[in-house]
Amino acid sequence: MTQAANAIPSSDPFALFDSWFAEARESEPNDPNAMALATATPAGAPSVRMVLLKDHDERGFVFYTNAESRKGGEILANPQAALLFHWKSLRRQIRIEGPLAEVSQQEADDYFHSRPFVSQVGSAASDQSRPLDERATYDLRVEELREAYEDAGEVPRPPHWTGFRLDPRAIEFWLDRPNRLHERRRFTREPGEDWTSTLLYP
Repeated sequence: MTQAANAIPSSDPFALFDSWFAEARESEPNDPNAMALATATPAGAPSVRMVLLKDHDERGFVFYTNAESRKGGEILANPQAALLFHWKSLRRQIRIEGPLAEVSQQEADDYFHSRPFVSQVGSAASDQSRPLDERATYDLRVEELREAYEDAGEVPRPPHWTGFRLDPRAIEFWLDRPNRLHERRRFTREPGEDWTSTLLYP
């Protein structure tokens, strides 16, 4: 297939994301929904970690976390972020940038209780990102919560455990080419406006 025939299209970036994501689900051996999440403090000090995409549509891209964690604190203080998907099996990347907003309490409840019981317990027992004196302290919390809620089959969602939706202002698609002659297309938009796109030099 020629490069032109396999080029990144200039149409709807959400449809293109859906197409690439579907292919990643078929080809990636583990966690095709894994993405790097970059946040920063109000002073501009950055941090990055891997999280999982749990929902996406034209409103944005959703992940869940403890709002009292390091990333949660940075998001609440500076609600801007960047996402990066890297699918090694496809030799493709997608970068997404934009503001963040908290999901509704109903969305957070629904997702939290869709998780396996042990995962609910683990999240409720964790003071994520805070110092831990020894592993046994966390293990004991997990066991106590497991016993307390085992009959109910679910754990009440902690109020600080929530989700955030990134409303994309820019989406960039990267496609590997031989000899590092890669292809990049960047889509941008302002609120209420249509997407525009341009190719970028690799």
